[in-house]
Amino acid sequence: MTGTDTTAVDGASLIRDGKAHLGIEFGSTRIKAALVDADGRLLGSGAHDWENRYVEQNWTYGLDEVWGGLQTCVAALQTDVEARWGVHLERLGGLGISAMMHGYLAFDAQGEQLVDFRTWRNTYTTTAAARLTQAFGQNIPLRWSVSHLLHAVLEGEEHIERLDHITTLAGYVHWKLTGRKVLGVGDASGVFPIDSATGSYDATMVAAFDALPEVAQMPWKIGDLLPQVLPAGADAGSLTDEGARLLDPSGSLQAGAPVAPPEGDAGTGMVATNSIRPGTGNVSAGTSAFAMVVLDRELTGIREEIDLVTTPAGDPVAMIHTNNCTGDLDAWLGMLGELPALMGLEVDREEFYRRLFGHALEAPADCDGLLSYNYLSGEHQTGVATGRPLFLRGQDSGLKLASFMRAQLNAAFAALACGMKVLLEQEKVPLTSLFAHGGIFRTEGVAQQVLADALNTPVAVGDTAGEGGAWGMAVLAAFTALPEAERGAGLAGYLEERVFSDAQVTTRDPEAEGVAGYASWLERYQAGLAVERLAGEVLA
Repeated sequence: MTGTDTTAVDGASLIRDGKAHLGIEFGSTRIKAALVDADGRLLGSGAHDWENRYVEQNWTYGLDEVWGGLQTCVAALQTDVEARWGVHLERLGGLGISAMMHGYLAFDAQGEQLVDFRTWRNTYTTTAAARLTQAFGQNIPLRWSVSHLLHAVLEGEEHIERLDHITTLAGYVHWKLTGRKVLGVGDASGVFPIDSATGSYDATMVAAFDALPEVAQMPWKIGDLLPQVLPAGADAGSLTDEGARLLDPSGSLQAGAPVAPPEGDAGTGMVATNSIRPGTGNVSAGTSAFAMVVLDRELTGIREEIDLVTTPAGDPVAMIHTNNCTGDLDAWLGMLGELPALMGLEVDREEFYRRLFGHALEAPADCDGLLSYNYLSGEHQTGVATGRPLFLRGQDSGLKLASFMRAQLNAAFAALACGMKVLLEQEKVPLTSLFAHGGIFRTEGVAQQVLADALNTPVAVGDTAGEGGAWGMAVLAAFTALPEAERGAGLAGYLEERVFSDAQVTTRDPEAEGVAGYASWLERYQAGLAVERLAGEVLA
């Protein structure tokens, strides 16, 4: 992968000539920006931390936070570009927006937001999702936009008859930057089921939704509410003058750049790990986690643990999604990080984390009897409606730092491991290796080994493991900006021939002792889920 190697690149000229491509991703806790050349080499980056809020029993972000955070992120990118290359970013070769998939953003005919943004993290759509699963003959998760829409209908919410359109966070930002109400097919597949043969919403399921008795009374049809679906590389509009000012209020950023179809974080994760051909797979780990495996055949039936989505090119994908991954781990690391300061010591945070992670591998994979449930929110993979972080140990369990850290890492991937067992062992989907990305993998070999043992599958990490979805979205923006004659074998060919042509990849194989230890730990973890469910009720 050429990713971070810019030694042979004249970045200043590329940026000055408007040949650099910008990807922005709205993650759960960070908004990130990545600037790349046409081969995916990183030219600059920026970030802004943000957090969701729990308001009236709803996980949400305010739209003012969206724009304030975006502008801060772009300003940080500008600063980084000037420090690296001595030029100011004024022209873009291409632009792309990605964000957390799913959720519900609803607007009226005047473009006014009707209700607070409802994110993927909300799990109150149980009845609606079950109705849709039955009507469609396909598992429809709680977090999908159509589940939120039907939930609002079933609850008789006041706004529902005034609906003009719904979209995702990426779709909303793209709309404001370009004036186009569109979605990339990968992001759209978390809104409503996609027919891979047509590349758009499944017509049979559209009809089934409109035929639901409660929906049939509405003054709209579902097809009128949904954004247009586009594959990777399609014309999704260009950056308008108003959009340029939203990105850069100073006025120095010019309009006119082509903008890629907006994608979800699952799609950008597939791009960032070159996992878009059948038989390939990837794991993206952040506040939530998901594994994506590109399918070469249909599943044998409805699997509530497995979502059916698509690649940015429209190919079918099995998705194992978990609501919880690194959030509780980050909280523990923050608390442990207070200890050096308490002793009057100054330590490098990255080095401190590296040592803690490395120390975890000195403990056995069964963590000497320590259990951790990292549920900051409910977890559908394990049937937990309301999460509460919980740490458990027996009277005879040794409480040592290595075992404690190993338990935290085990927990980060536990719900994912539960879902992957269904895909690999029951559905017997072939998978030779998984590519992983996300900040948890920046400490070389540690989380990677834990995940390999947890899934009993080789796990590969490339040199952009910490760059994640913003880099993947920048690559999609670069692909969109390519002239048709230079696209060759499509997105898959572009990734293999240009972006990943000299990939620097390290692979960790599962270790027999680690696989057995994690399996033993996971068995106790699953047996203890009743305690986690009770904690959610008691501490409500």
